[in-house]
Amino acid sequence: MPLEDGDPARPRGRQVNGEASAAPRLRGMGDPSLRGTAAPGGSGTEVMAEGWEPGPALGDGDVTPGGAPQRAGQHEEALMTELSELVQKVVKSSSWWERHGVDISILACSFLLLPAGFLCLRSVQAIPFLVGVLTLGVVHHTLTVKGSHLASHNALTESKSWGKVWAIFFIELCSAFTVEQATYNHVKIHHGYTNVIGLGDSSTWKLPFLNRYVYMFIAPLAVPILTPLVALDLLRNVEWKAALRTLCCMFLGFYCHYWLLLHVSGFQSPWSALLCMLLTRSLLAHPYIHVNIFQHIGLPMFAADRKPKRIHLMSLGVLNLPRNALLDWSFGHSLISCHVEHHLFPSLSDNMCLKIKPIVSQYLKQKKLPYNEDTYSSRLRLFLQRYEELMVHAPPITELVGIQ
Repeated sequence: MPLEDGDPARPRGRQVNGEASAAPRLRGMGDPSLRGTAAPGGSGTEVMAEGWEPGPALGDGDVTPGGAPQRAGQHEEALMTELSELVQKVVKSSSWWERHGVDISILACSFLLLPAGFLCLRSVQAIPFLVGVLTLGVVHHTLTVKGSHLASHNALTESKSWGKVWAIFFIELCSAFTVEQATYNHVKIHHGYTNVIGLGDSSTWKLPFLNRYVYMFIAPLAVPILTPLVALDLLRNVEWKAALRTLCCMFLGFYCHYWLLLHVSGFQSPWSALLCMLLTRSLLAHPYIHVNIFQHIGLPMFAADRKPKRIHLMSLGVLNLPRNALLDWSFGHSLISCHVEHHLFPSLSDNMCLKIKPIVSQYLKQKKLPYNEDTYSSRLRLFLQRYEELMVHAPPITELVGIQ
């Protein structure tokens, strides 16, 4: 989805028991220094490869009163360094299978399930046909969500050259999006400025003109249609060579899916094949939308010039959902039960995020830092009850006082 920029100099509401006295709407343009910059790469074994901090112009360390921001900032950096060392020990002691092999095997198994899915759709009986739809739907989301997400962070391989190849394959061919914009919006903006108003505050997932029930239960069905349309619009922001490559990959991905439905699954008309494509590609669109908003929106939000250091930013503004077999397979641990770990160490694979989860959770709790966890049903009720506040109006800014 496209990035919505906001005005980092907007007025701030005062936080009282988790609520704010003012919540002005986002307006204006964001930090112009961010435009045109490339998304950073990452390595599967260097857990701090993407753990960069935005520049000093954004006011890191300004959250403490009494003239001691520098001391507080040094303390927070020491905490992040200590946690990174603990995680690095686990990564270095892990085998290639643990670092990359498990997730590559899941993606490979998904590819191997494709023939069975297309052949099941040949059946005139309801149960085999539904099995085919379910199989292709799960495979599609595994490749487009899990595969694209890992590829955007270069977490599938320790080779940056192969990482680029996998990014083009999963993001452009499978997901119909452009690599440059996907990595910029997700890696550099969302991860670099998590829950910072006007930058990484998940505003791109908000459609305030829709009511709560349409947004939560009907609009997700349009994700397969909206995704390529948004991608085409974003091609204006990339070089013509990248735009041409993206267009070719998008066309090839859609055409292969369409051709297989006609010639392998035996669909008799183009419209029936296109309808099946829409059905399989939207099968898990509801949890896809829900997960993207549940894990950030409704948590503390910050102004660009008043945000805390990285370890506080991620522990405050990120939430883990419980493990779920279907979503763990299709979306990956880093998007479900290990989202906090993923935001702290984004270059790690899903399996490694799961492996370091006990270390991260224990460390944050030991240091009296937040470790947000909630159930899917609880977050769904929250968003239905507070939809106007969370998804229509601009989120209130959190005023952190006395972080030590």
